[in-house]
Amino acid sequence: MKTTTRFSETLLGSVSLDGHERGMRLDLDVETDEPLLPWRTVHAKANGRIRVTGLTDDSTVTADLEISPVKRRRIRYRLSFNAGGRRLTLDGWKSVTALRPVASMTTLPFSLHEDDGTIAGSGTLHFPLSTSLVPFLRSFRFLRHFAPIAAHAHMAPRWNGEAGRTEVWYTTLTDPVTGTGIWLHHEVVAPTDGSPAFAHGWVAVFPRDHRPQHARFGPQPWGEPANGFVTDAIDALPGRLAGTVEDFSWELTEHGTQAPLFTFPAWSWRHALLPAAQMLPSGHSTYTGTFRFGATTLSLTDAPGASARIYGHGNARRWAWLHAELGNGDVLEVVAATSMRPLLRHLPPMVFLRLRRGTAMWPRRPERTAVGWAGWRRFRADLGLPKWTVTGRAGLRRIRVEVTQPSHHTVSLKYEDPDGGIAVCNNSERSDARIVLEQWRGGWRTEAEWTLDGTAHAEVGHR
Repeated sequence: MKTTTRFSETLLGSVSLDGHERGMRLDLDVETDEPLLPWRTVHAKANGRIRVTGLTDDSTVTADLEISPVKRRRIRYRLSFNAGGRRLTLDGWKSVTALRPVASMTTLPFSLHEDDGTIAGSGTLHFPLSTSLVPFLRSFRFLRHFAPIAAHAHMAPRWNGEAGRTEVWYTTLTDPVTGTGIWLHHEVVAPTDGSPAFAHGWVAVFPRDHRPQHARFGPQPWGEPANGFVTDAIDALPGRLAGTVEDFSWELTEHGTQAPLFTFPAWSWRHALLPAAQMLPSGHSTYTGTFRFGATTLSLTDAPGASARIYGHGNARRWAWLHAELGNGDVLEVVAATSMRPLLRHLPPMVFLRLRRGTAMWPRRPERTAVGWAGWRRFRADLGLPKWTVTGRAGLRRIRVEVTQPSHHTVSLKYEDPDGGIAVCNNSERSDARIVLEQWRGGWRTEAEWTLDGTAHAEVGHR
């Protein structure tokens, strides 16, 4: 694990280029290669956007920064951008001095260079304290980066013999060749009346051109294995999924490629303080092996998906769930739910949303989407079928998630909660999703947009 620092910065000013004085704006998202401490020399990479009036609006800027305000008394910027068919390089630094600390830390004189090194122009950028200081301070994040770990880190059973508990291991994936979605659900239920715990579950397949099929297994007594979920014919073990039930059989190896993703706060998973909590042992996994249903055999190679865990007192009164593979290992995980607890059951759904892009997580803490710090219900869910939505804002970003679960690609299943009540889930591993992430830069601007056609994994359920 290593710790880095991330922040965003906006600089405004002008540049003298080709005999013209032009307005200029530079927006950068910066991440250092180690914790940002002022007495050190720290190097950083940045991506952003540069705008020069009448010349360029380049949103593909990459920059290198040397941040050394005490040791070398400077903060140096070097970046390249396209301008009217030319490739220009900006090179400049803030010369930090104790006599004028504020002015020196907020003023960036620079020169522009052509590809051959000749000077093309010069200018000065300023950090406007009145408009940019608060967003700058709010953007600071100290991030912990985890090395990829195996998906078995959180596969061990949590149930300790208490009555009124349910524990779930479930896996969803998409065959990249045929577009077929697969759902494996393994569950342990400990009834509230003290009856012996039992294991049950199901397997479902969602072909591209046919209606989904499924088969159930159990109930049968829970044998309390040392790791994972194990019954007579079904295994969900670290790195391995196997089973046979009716016309279905599967033998899959699972390779987790990311650190765990805690959809709910990590403390709620570790200490079981909420009515239920969900997490992914690996935010993204790949699956290789065979999956058979009827006369069809799928040979899977590096099929994308994920396994997840749930532990709690049973299902919510109503809920929605989404797992969206966004490409390059980026994922979006959403759970929106209204609890069965007497004081909570009449409230709107509480949203837990985690967007992982590269090594960055947004929002920084899962509590932000559930309760927020700048107002109740910053994130909202409108649940229904075949369409449901989640919208919300945290800091200088906002998101809109629109999910469609086609009726012909959705399977509805009933099952029993620990209190004997019946829950109904409507699941589709061939859902559609449109996700729009926007950032505030003097106005809302689209930062990223994803459209998933039949590859989103989604569910809506109720008690």
